[in-house]
Amino acid sequence: MIEVTILNYLNSVEGLAPTKMEVPPTPPTRFYVLDKTGSDLDDHIKRSTFAVQSYAPSKYEAAQMNESVKEAMLNGLLALDEIVDVDLNSDYDYTDTQENRYRYQAVFDVTHY
Repeated sequence: MIEVTILNYLNSVEGLAPTKMEVPPTPPTRFYVLDKTGSDLDDHIKRSTFAVQSYAPSKYEAAQMNESVKEAMLNGLLALDEIVDVDLNSDYDYTDTQENRYRYQAVFDVTHY
Protein backbone atom coordinates (compact mmCIF):
# COMPACT_ATOMS: atom_id res chain seq x y z
CA MET A 1 0.00 0.00 0.00
CA ILE A 2 1.30 3.41 -0.95
CA GLU A 3 0.13 4.81 2.40
CA VAL A 4 2.52 2.53 4.28
CA THR A 5 5.36 3.35 1.88
CA ILE A 6 4.97 7.09 2.46
CA LEU A 7 4.40 6.65 6.21
CA ASN A 8 7.60 4.61 6.54
CA TYR A 9 9.52 7.12 4.43
CA LEU A 10 8.40 10.11 6.53
CA ASN A 11 9.27 8.28 9.75
CA SER A 12 12.75 7.59 8.38
CA VAL A 13 13.54 11.25 7.62
CA GLU A 14 15.91 12.60 10.23
CA GLY A 15 14.66 15.71 11.98
CA LEU A 16 10.95 15.20 11.26
CA ALA A 17 8.50 14.63 14.10
CA PRO A 18 6.77 11.21 14.18
CA THR A 19 4.18 10.58 11.48
CA LYS A 20 0.96 8.72 12.30
CA MET A 21 -2.06 7.62 10.27
CA GLU A 22 -4.41 9.19 12.83
CA VAL A 23 -4.25 11.41 15.89
CA PRO A 24 -3.12 9.19 18.77
CA PRO A 25 -5.23 9.03 21.96
CA THR A 26 -2.38 10.69 23.83
CA PRO A 27 -0.70 12.78 21.16
CA PRO A 28 2.91 13.93 21.43
CA THR A 29 3.65 17.66 21.45
CA ARG A 30 4.68 17.64 17.78
CA PHE A 31 3.59 15.13 15.17
CA TYR A 32 2.33 14.65 11.63
CA VAL A 33 -0.79 12.87 10.42
CA LEU A 34 -0.73 11.31 6.94
CA ASP A 35 -4.13 11.00 5.29
CA LYS A 36 -4.91 9.63 1.82
CA THR A 37 -7.78 11.77 0.57
CA GLY A 38 -8.32 10.24 -2.87
CA SER A 39 -6.89 8.25 -5.74
CA ASP A 40 -7.21 7.68 -9.47
CA LEU A 41 -6.15 5.03 -11.96
CA ASP A 42 -5.68 6.01 -15.60
CA ASP A 43 -3.94 3.82 -18.20
CA HIS A 44 -2.49 1.67 -15.37
CA ILE A 45 -0.94 4.76 -13.73
CA LYS A 46 -1.91 5.33 -10.11
CA ARG A 47 -2.24 8.82 -8.68
CA SER A 48 -3.12 9.47 -5.05
CA THR A 49 -3.74 12.64 -3.11
CA PHE A 50 -2.29 12.87 0.39
CA ALA A 51 -2.75 15.46 3.12
CA VAL A 52 -0.03 15.80 5.74
CA GLN A 53 -1.10 17.68 8.84
CA SER A 54 1.57 19.25 11.05
CA TYR A 55 0.57 19.55 14.74
CA ALA A 56 2.58 21.76 17.11
CA PRO A 57 2.13 23.85 20.29
CA SER A 58 2.23 27.14 18.32
CA LYS A 59 1.13 28.28 14.89
CA TYR A 60 4.71 29.28 14.10
CA GLU A 61 6.05 25.80 14.93
CA ALA A 62 3.27 24.17 12.90
CA ALA A 63 4.23 26.37 9.94
CA GLN A 64 7.90 25.38 10.35
CA MET A 65 6.98 21.70 10.48
CA ASN A 66 4.86 22.21 7.35
CA GLU A 67 7.90 23.58 5.51
CA SER A 68 10.01 20.62 6.66
CA VAL A 69 7.50 18.02 5.50
CA LYS A 70 7.07 19.80 2.15
CA GLU A 71 10.82 19.63 1.63
CA ALA A 72 10.90 15.93 2.58
CA MET A 73 7.99 15.05 0.30
CA LEU A 74 9.16 17.09 -2.69
CA ASN A 75 12.90 16.40 -2.48
CA GLY A 76 13.23 12.90 -1.04
CA LEU A 77 10.16 10.87 -1.89
CA LEU A 78 11.19 10.51 -5.54
CA ALA A 79 14.15 8.40 -4.45
CA LEU A 80 11.72 5.55 -3.71
CA ASP A 81 11.21 3.06 -6.55
CA GLU A 82 7.41 3.15 -6.17
CA ILE A 83 7.16 6.93 -6.66
CA VAL A 84 7.08 8.48 -10.13
CA ASP A 85 6.17 12.10 -9.35
CA VAL A 86 5.23 14.35 -6.41
CA ASP A 87 3.53 17.73 -6.73
CA LEU A 88 2.45 20.14 -4.03
CA ASN A 89 -1.24 20.79 -4.56
CA SER A 90 -1.70 23.32 -1.74
CA ASP A 91 -0.73 24.13 1.84
CA TYR A 92 -2.41 26.30 4.44
CA ASP A 93 -3.15 27.02 8.08
CA TYR A 94 -5.57 24.32 9.24
CA THR A 95 -5.86 25.04 12.96
CA ASP A 96 -8.11 22.53 14.73
CA THR A 97 -10.60 24.83 16.45
CA GLN A 98 -12.54 21.99 18.11
CA GLU A 99 -9.45 20.62 19.88
CA ASN A 100 -7.76 24.03 20.07
CA ARG A 101 -4.57 22.70 18.45
CA TYR A 102 -2.38 24.47 15.92
CA ARG A 103 -1.81 22.63 12.67
CA TYR A 104 -0.93 23.25 9.07
CA GLN A 105 -1.87 21.03 6.15
CA ALA A 106 0.04 20.32 2.95
CA VAL A 107 -1.70 18.44 0.13
CA PHE A 108 0.33 16.42 -2.38
CA ASP A 109 -0.48 14.64 -5.62
CA VAL A 110 1.65 11.49 -5.84
CA THR A 111 2.02 9.37 -8.97
CA HIS A 112 3.10 5.85 -8.07
CA TYR A 113 3.21 2.16 -8.98
